[in-house]
Amino acid sequence: MAVSQMKGKQSIEFREAPHIISSASVVGPKEGEGPLGEAFDLVAPEAEFGEDTWEKAESTMQKEALQTAAGKAGLSLWQIRYLFGGDLLAQLTATSFGNEEAGVPVFGLYGACSTCGESLTLAAMTIAAGYADYTAALTSSHFGSAEKEFRFPLGYGSQRPLSATWTVTGSGAFLLAAKGGHVKISGVTPGRIVDMGVRDNMNMGACMAPAACGTIFQNLMDFNRQPRDYDRIITGDLGFVGQTILIDLLKEKGFDIAQQHMDCGIEIYDHEKQDTHAGGSGCGCSAAVLAAMILPKLCQGIWKRVLFVPTGALLSKVSFNEGRTIPGIAHAVVLERC
Repeated sequence: MAVSQMKGKQSIEFREAPHIISSASVVGPKEGEGPLGEAFDLVAPEAEFGEDTWEKAESTMQKEALQTAAGKAGLSLWQIRYLFGGDLLAQLTATSFGNEEAGVPVFGLYGACSTCGESLTLAAMTIAAGYADYTAALTSSHFGSAEKEFRFPLGYGSQRPLSATWTVTGSGAFLLAAKGGHVKISGVTPGRIVDMGVRDNMNMGACMAPAACGTIFQNLMDFNRQPRDYDRIITGDLGFVGQTILIDLLKEKGFDIAQQHMDCGIEIYDHEKQDTHAGGSGCGCSAAVLAAMILPKLCQGIWKRVLFVPTGALLSKVSFNEGRTIPGIAHAVVLERC
């Protein structure tokens, strides 16, 4: 009989932890001008990436990120058994057009800005179950395509409130295997949908913070851990507004994560110089920061264990225009130095 890998109420603790054997980050010029600029694998000189639409540019980012990650691992794309990927566009067009030539079986995922956590979770589960030798997790977002999809075309010139986040133009790719990397995924806590009735699509932090709170709380309960057991607890896309809400919500549940907490949306931009208001968001935000900053710190031994928690706001332009609320979701991935 197989030994259960279930942990607590909704987590998984892998008996044989899958490894992240390579990663790659591709970003636009604004992201390249930020604090992590020198750490990205590829910074494009212009946000169009040589294409004539924002959507095509996003597909190109995914293609470049996957090929770069495969090259780092010394693999050909045909050796990747399954690809788990997603983006913010309707019908995942950035992912489908970006990977149609790769020849890899694709599972298209939509977790909004939490997609990096979702894709890593499923890619790790597939490796741990013995269904593949190599899997890929791939996500992307683009400021221009996201604004057109969810809010206003850039030419409209709408004013953004200070609570708004800036969608990151970026892509992150990760290759997983049973062994061979310096960082392993020792466990995961898939998130529940949490809806607190928020309706403001210009305040994504408020939409997503309750979901992040729920997933982090459950991870700590399932693994019988305290915040101090993680060197960092890193959310994906809350920004400054969501960070404050998250810390307050977890304090009400008896956990103070103020010392451990970081947010990818805060780290990727210079708040004072780049005018990104509440910070960054988008599928590419947490993915690019994971590849450029988090994994290197784990590989170097600066951090030993990190809880990586990408967060997503599950709205569409249709649901928003019909006056629906904006539910949130967050998926937690436990990353440890091998």
